[in-house]
Amino acid sequence: MVPVPATQPDLVLRRTRLVPIGPGAAAPSGPVDVRLSGGRVAEVGEHLDRPRGTEELDADGRWLTPGLWDQHVHLGQWALASQRLDLTLTRSRQQVLDQVTQHLHDIDELPIVGWGHRPATWSEPPTTEVLDELAGDRPVVLIAGDGHHAWLNRAAMRALSLPEREGMVSESEWFATYPRLVDLVGTDGTAPEAYVHVMHEAAKRGVTGLVDLEFDQAFSAWPGRVSSGAGLLRVRVGAYVDTLDEFAAAGMRTGQLLPDCGDLVTMGPLKIISDGSLNTRTAWCCSAYAGGGHGAANISAEGLRAALDHARRSELEVAVHAIGDAAVGQALDAFAATGVRGSVEHAQLVRREDSRRMAALGVRASVQPAHLLDDRALTEVLWPDRTERCFALRWFVDDGVEVVLGSDAPVAPLDPWLAIAAAVHRGAGDDDPWHPEQSLTAAEALAASTDGRGTVAVGDLADLALLDTDPLPSGTPRDQAAQLTGIRSDATWVAGRLVHGSL
Repeated sequence: MVPVPATQPDLVLRRTRLVPIGPGAAAPSGPVDVRLSGGRVAEVGEHLDRPRGTEELDADGRWLTPGLWDQHVHLGQWALASQRLDLTLTRSRQQVLDQVTQHLHDIDELPIVGWGHRPATWSEPPTTEVLDELAGDRPVVLIAGDGHHAWLNRAAMRALSLPEREGMVSESEWFATYPRLVDLVGTDGTAPEAYVHVMHEAAKRGVTGLVDLEFDQAFSAWPGRVSSGAGLLRVRVGAYVDTLDEFAAAGMRTGQLLPDCGDLVTMGPLKIISDGSLNTRTAWCCSAYAGGGHGAANISAEGLRAALDHARRSELEVAVHAIGDAAVGQALDAFAATGVRGSVEHAQLVRREDSRRMAALGVRASVQPAHLLDDRALTEVLWPDRTERCFALRWFVDDGVEVVLGSDAPVAPLDPWLAIAAAVHRGAGDDDPWHPEQSLTAAEALAASTDGRGTVAVGDLADLALLDTDPLPSGTPRDQAAQLTGIRSDATWVAGRLVHGSL
C-alpha cells in the first residue's frame, strides 16, 4: 500500500461529477458526494453524512478525476528554465543572435545561459565563431531545446574546462559538462523555493505526482527541499549510473520512501540514456537519415545489459531513454535478457514488432506527445520514409502496451493537458492531424496520465483534481484538443491535503 501522511483534514466534497477512467469504466450519471478521510477516499455516494469536524465543499457539478502524473520531468532544469534566456520561439540563427545581442545589452557582466533553440532546420549553422564575434569574452551557453547539446562561445568553453573548438558540445560530453554550469553562473538556480514554485504551477494543472529524472541528482538534496516546502506533490526520484552509488549506499529500492523526506518522496527508477535525439541526428536508427548517418548508441549492448542486471539485483526499475528504433530494439533485448521491470522513455520511432515485444515483456512506453508538435516538420525532413511509425500511440494501446504520458520538461511545458491534447489531435491549433491513425481517444490519453488509477473510488488515495471543464469532451479531435489545452484545476489535493485552490 502507498503510504500517506498520518494526519489529514477530512472533507466532504458535494455534487461532483466523477470522470470514467480506464477500459470499460463507468461513473454515476449524475453528481455525487465524495468523502475524504485519512488521506484516502472514504465514501462515494449521494447525500453523504458529514461527520462532526469534517469540512465541506460544494463542487457545483465540476468534474473530479484522480490527480494527474507527469512521468518524465527534469525538475531542476524546469525550475531553471524560467530564469534563462528563452529561445523556444526562435526559428533561425539570426533570431537567436538578435535575442542574445539584446540580452548582452540589458544584462551587464554576467554569463548568458539560454534555452530552447532548435537548429536542425536552420539555413545557417550555429558556429562558435559567430558567438565569439558577438559576445567576446563574455561566456555564452545556449542549450538546445532537446537538452542534448549546447552552442557555446570560446569564453564559455574555457570557463567550463572544455577544449576550444568549432561546433557544438553534444551528447555524453554535454551531459558531463552541464553540472559545471553552477560554477559558471555562481548558483544552480534550484533552491528549494524554485522547486516549490514549479510544484505550485503543476498543481494548478491538476498534477499530483512527478517522476523526476534530473541529471546529476543528489540524494542528499531532497530532505532540505522537503523541509523548505517542496514536499507538495508526490515525487519519484530517479538516479543515473553516475549518481547511483549515493542511492545504493542508503539501500534505496524503487518505491521506498527517501529518508527524512516525509511521506510523498520515493525512490524512482535508474535512468539510462541509450541514444541521442532527433534534433542532433544522434537518435540511433535501423535505417539511415535523409542525408546519411544512422545516429549512434550511447552505450553498448553489453553495457546496457550489465546496467539493467545491476538494477534488477538492486531492486530498481529502469527507465531507458531510446528515441530511434535501433535503440528501442536494443533496450528490449536488454529487458528480455535481464527480466528487469521498467520503461522505454520517448520510444519516438518504433517498429511494429517491437511494440508487440514491449507488450509481451511488460515494458511501459513512457511517451511525451507534445514533442510531436515540435518534431513534426523535422521528422518529415530527416525521417521522411518512416513518419507513420513516430509516436505510435495507437500501436501501443492496440498491442497491449502500458502507456504513460509526460512532458520531458523543460523540453516541453509541464502541462499534462497539452500532452493529452497532442495525443488526441496530433497537431497544434488548426493544423491538420499528423498521422491521425496513431491518435488516442481523450479517454485513453487521460487514462495514460493518472498513474494507473481509474474512476475515483473508495479506498483510493485522496490525490484528486477538481476540474472546471469536462476532460472527456465531444466533437472532432481538433475540437477536443482545443478544449483540453485550456483545462485548469480549481482545486488539487495530495493525500487529502489541499495544495491548490481554496475551500
